[in-house]
Amino acid sequence: MSEQPSRGGGGNGDTAAPGILPEAEAFIGRWIGLYTNLLAIIGGLVLTAVMLLAVVSIIGRFLGRLRWAIFDRLGPIPGDFELVAMGTGLSIFLFLSWAQFNRGHVTVDIFVSGLGPRGLAWLSTVTNLIMTIAVVLLAQRIGEGMESKQRFGETTQILEIPVWYGYVGGMFGLWSFAVVCGYTVWRSLNEALGAGEPAGGGA
Repeated sequence: MSEQPSRGGGGNGDTAAPGILPEAEAFIGRWIGLYTNLLAIIGGLVLTAVMLLAVVSIIGRFLGRLRWAIFDRLGPIPGDFELVAMGTGLSIFLFLSWAQFNRGHVTVDIFVSGLGPRGLAWLSTVTNLIMTIAVVLLAQRIGEGMESKQRFGETTQILEIPVWYGYVGGMFGLWSFAVVCGYTVWRSLNEALGAGEPAGGGA
């Protein structure tokens, strides 16, 4: 009995399966998977730092209100809400690529439960293409917004951080998301031309 080699990056087929350059798709998919994992780890670290900052600021605010001499110098971290807003936004943008690659976005399965694996793959091809177009347009619009913030020199109220700094991480996350979306169109198309979308919805 002979074994069929795995496609790798898509994780759901073999190199002999029909499709558009399936070996290249598998190879690129492996690297994109590693990249999205890295983005998710960075996003998780940023979110953890934001949570710790918020906790320290809340504790400082509470102790500062006790009016005990030992806590006289304690208080909230200046600009804590500004830092939390920027950090949370960045982490969300960094998580999007991982969710897209691992088919982690919310779906309403009741409407597609009657489709077979290939039908699901064709549907995913269309939806991933729409997602790619939408993300590219969104990234372009946010890029225009960042240029506007730079041009007018807008800063945050407390720390006076240039507002466009927060856009930089968002733009990086969005364009990474767009690249991953483009890859998933290729992956879903190869699945539609082959055995179909894998059971379980994993990458």
